[in-house]
Amino acid sequence: MKKKSDSMVYTPGQYGKKHLTVAEWRDAHIQKWAARQAALTSKSSDAKDHPVICFSRKIGGGALEIADILAEKINFRVIDREILEHMASQANLTEKTVAFFDERYPGRMSELLAMLTTEKSFIKSDYARELAKSALALADLEPTIFVGRGLHLILPRERVLAVRCICSQEFREKRLAHQLGIDRKTAQERLSEIDKEQRDFFKRIYQKKDASPYEFDLVINRDYISNPEDAAAVVGCAYERKFNKG
Repeated sequence: MKKKSDSMVYTPGQYGKKHLTVAEWRDAHIQKWAARQAALTSKSSDAKDHPVICFSRKIGGGALEIADILAEKINFRVIDREILEHMASQANLTEKTVAFFDERYPGRMSELLAMLTTEKSFIKSDYARELAKSALALADLEPTIFVGRGLHLILPRERVLAVRCICSQEFREKRLAHQLGIDRKTAQERLSEIDKEQRDFFKRIYQKKDASPYEFDLVINRDYISNPEDAAAVVGCAYERKFNKG
């Protein structure tokens, strides 16, 4: 079988901005949490219940770019699918995150997991439980934008702004072809592979075939709101109106 060149390998979320590798992110944030833990030892440990933003999309629609723009404006951090997958598959990293969370908010993780397991049958699987623990801890420790892996289906819905980015197949193909310097046909084939992986993931973890529009607060069509700055402004306004009414 012919090996794909590096230029044809597309990492979801790739659009030109340099992101930290998973290892760099892990090391930086563990150090950050440790420093914060020391600073908070003499402060109240009441849970903050930070509202979060969860982006759902088909790969190639530019959701991560929108999330990055918005995060800079509202001082949130962005957690993408690569980091989520790494945490869910690395039990030791998940446990470090959860341990830090438990020290700040004793008993809260068990309470949240018990509630979610009762409400959402899919959380009974091992992977889903690890994903849920990671998401819950990350969401409560710092204001966060999640991109991918269906986190809006896991986190308590009343504290989530759920955003679905949609676009035509043509939009996705042109965008991917431009980013990787490949032709449309090759981009189409690559997207087909990515879509299959995404469908398989949602079927395996959530027992769902596709994302229903009724799951979301907001659906953005990139064919008509093509400028990512404009899309970020729409999401930011929706977040402000939903959670900062007073």
